[in-house]
Amino acid sequence: MVLREDTFRRPDGSDGLYGVIDKPDYALVVALDGDRLAMVEQYRYPIGLRRWEFVQGTAPDRAEMPARELAERELAEETGLTAATWTYLGLLDVAPGVSSQRGRAFLATDLTAGEPAREDTEADMRFAWVTRAEFEDRARSGEITDAQTLAAYALLLLRSP
Repeated sequence: MVLREDTFRRPDGSDGLYGVIDKPDYALVVALDGDRLAMVEQYRYPIGLRRWEFVQGTAPDRAEMPARELAERELAEETGLTAATWTYLGLLDVAPGVSSQRGRAFLATDLTAGEPAREDTEADMRFAWVTRAEFEDRARSGEITDAQTLAAYALLLLRSP
């Protein structure tokens, strides 16, 4: 991660300063088994809370990895699941007002269970299946607040008949 400040000239000729956080792009996975969605819960240090979200991630050593390959690795690492069918859902900008980071969301189906291979930083991660109705109830109640997860679910809904 790199934090930088860029100086620039506005259209009116005045000078400006923009703070930008550069982070590697990430992949997000909506793993769907019938009516069930795969979710993980982990502690998020910046907000000091545990949060339920879809599988997602990147790492500096994977910055140049194709997004679909990264999605496959993240799904297997965090849940132990593998998918026979992958569908691209869309592009997500994390916080375009402050960060250059972008994510690619994928739908994973035709799933096979396995053992997760989590990184040390994910040792306290939990995995669970939730139905779409449970997901929507949790989102309405404020239990699911991860913006990328909510946006990816919206992409899923837009894709579904």
